[in-house]
Amino acid sequence: MLELTNIEVIYNEVILVLRGLSLKVDEGEIVALLGSNGAGKSTTLKAISGLLPSEDGEITQGEIDYAGARISHLDAAEIVKLGLCQVMEGRRIFEHLTCEENLRAGAYTRSRNGSSYGDDLDLIYGYFPRLKERRKQTAGYLSGGEQQMLAIGRALMAHPKLLMLDEPSLGLAPKLVTEIFEIVQRLNTELGTTILVVEQNARLALEVAHRGYVMESGRIVLDGPAAELKSNPDVQEFYLGLTESGERRSYRELKHYKRRKRWL
Repeated sequence: MLELTNIEVIYNEVILVLRGLSLKVDEGEIVALLGSNGAGKSTTLKAISGLLPSEDGEITQGEIDYAGARISHLDAAEIVKLGLCQVMEGRRIFEHLTCEENLRAGAYTRSRNGSSYGDDLDLIYGYFPRLKERRKQTAGYLSGGEQQMLAIGRALMAHPKLLMLDEPSLGLAPKLVTEIFEIVQRLNTELGTTILVVEQNARLALEVAHRGYVMESGRIVLDGPAAELKSNPDVQEFYLGLTESGERRSYRELKHYKRRKRWL
């Protein structure tokens, strides 16, 4: 469904962020993209969704293919119309609009044919009951978890075939994080939505994903089935906080010791 081949991205014509990155997402999968801060995960999603020009970034090498079409240099709105939507880090809702107005805005680029807005709203409220309770409330006054639900719901209003989530757990309480990922899993199994998720909570992401990729310094250093990555000693130590004996290391120890990086 989606394939990136040797993608190179530069910001401000000088800062090289992605260095020959290649990955693919098959239809019906949940794929997790893992890595530390600054690895290039968000840039990868922006390259796919056409948002790089808004941040003085550009794809200088490589190709991105989605559903048989070359989208490497398409406008972001055109990419949304093809059925590929991104939920950005930090939620980015329209704070001055109501919850329901935000959801209706998500359907703006969609053809007026097919299901009505009312049917779509009922579907969104079925997955996110709290949004129905808050539908007339100004979105800026929603809690962080409710805003994240709203951002995902707004993207779903565009009828995406492939949904990209950038750090959906950021700033949320653990209970809400679990709830969000349970809904993500339901969207995949019940609606058949293909999902590419960028997440620093590697443990949770690998619980719901079918496959995963690990990024370091703008390139993929490890990939494979989620179960295989969870059992990989490097992933356990660098991203799950476990030693080879299975014991959990403290954050301080993990932060200061010298990485072995057997994949380099």
